[in-house]
Amino acid sequence: MTLDADQLAELAANRGLKLKRSRVRTPGKPGYGLFALVDGTGEPVFGLDASGALQASAEEVESQLRGLEKHDWATSLREAGGTVAAKRRKARAAPELVADPPPPPPSPPPRPPKPVLREAKGRDSQQLAELFALLGHEIATERVRANLELLAKAGEPVLVMADGEQVIGACGYHATPMPHRDPTIGRITVLVLTEGARGRGLGRQLVAEAERRLAQLGCGIVEVTSNDRLREAHAFYRHLGYERTSMRFAKALPER
Repeated sequence: MTLDADQLAELAANRGLKLKRSRVRTPGKPGYGLFALVDGTGEPVFGLDASGALQASAEEVESQLRGLEKHDWATSLREAGGTVAAKRRKARAAPELVADPPPPPPSPPPRPPKPVLREAKGRDSQQLAELFALLGHEIATERVRANLELLAKAGEPVLVMADGEQVIGACGYHATPMPHRDPTIGRITVLVLTEGARGRGLGRQLVAEAERRLAQLGCGIVEVTSNDRLREAHAFYRHLGYERTSMRFAKALPER
């Protein structure tokens, strides 16, 4: 069913156009029922000849307007589809955003190096003198240095436990042949640790190394002397398997 003139005018307005209609109202007269389309400025779009006479019927105008509607609709779809496709292509081309991984947990602080058991050297003399003072033995640094040299030449170097450059423990040992006993008697002559080094098993390591060396020197038994007031030292030696077997007597000799 063809639209009437008012409906055509409304449809044209929806397309941004104006409907021009014939002023002839009498059916059968030339120009009756003819129409044309112009744009908003009056420029002809459809249904006008070169002289400006109306040429299109209502059916032709409606067909033209329907065609414009379909064309615009298809164009809109293509544009919209192109936009969607472009967005999809852009999304595919864009690098995938990946959330940054959580930072790794902080590394634990490096463990301090373990103390090293080694033979004493001349440069340790001052620190050894300070260690021996903890036992109540006051001795000059130079005297310690001289004793270290003598003991090293005798094959009985003093053992030390060193934490880097710091001497934190010392152990002396001596093999003594006895005229009345066989085999040779070994003796731990001194064992001392700084307060901070105690309770860490370092004294045990020093004694074990001294025992090993005394065994290599042919000793069959190891003795330890300890001041009566050093009760903690007594418990330490008992824990290592030492037993109290005698009393120790000492006498100072006059100086020469």
